Amino acid sequence: LDAGHGGADPGALGVSGAVREKDLTLAFANELRDLLVERGRVRVALTRDGDSYVPLDARAAVARRLDAALFVSLHMDSAANPAARGASVYSLADVASDAEAARVADAANGGAAVTAAAADPIKAALADLALRARMTASAELADRLVERARGRAELRPEPHKFAAFHVLRTAQTPAILVEAGYLSNAEDEAMLRDPSRRRALALVLAEAIERDIAVRQAR
Repeated sequence: LDAGHGGADPGALGVSGAVREKDLTLAFANELRDLLVERGRVRVALTRDGDSYVPLDARAAVARRLDAALFVSLHMDSAANPAARGASVYSLADVASDAEAARVADAANGGAAVTAAAADPIKAALADLALRARMTASAELADRLVERARGRAELRPEPHKFAAFHVLRTAQTPAILVEAGYLSNAEDEAMLRDPSRRRALALVLAEAIERDIAVRQAR
């Protein structure tokens, strides 16, 4: 589990001015970790467990080092339109699904370079095949999350989007980025600041994670 932002990178500021994204993503990651541990079906690691800045490559390196089955990055969105609200989930693609997805990816990437292709053409082809397989698995996880969230959480009109997120590409495992809601919207901010309502969203995500791992282990 990857709590977005941290340390010198505060992320989005709540519309109330009283809360920062980095604090809420850490709280959400801790709550989701505790819930998954309590349910006892998967093992969990965090990319950060305090208010520290962790570079994108270091976050992805945690997943690679642990040979993680999944990588889930947790964020909260912000938009110029204060009426925009609802959760969305992103999976990796070479081309963004729309302008909003491209904006979110650009902001998350923070100028990170696109991973260079291997010089050896055979290695490059094998790496591309592995990447395509991870993209498919990531999209399936995103779809499972959206399916479980319908009717249980506020979602964007098109909740599953695609974009070229550096951290998702370099984690080298099925990976998604979750935008749990809009801190620029008063209703979403109130929900994201409420531990009981965050836990309800964490339960949806925990169920999707457990189901995804179980399905792939059964194949």
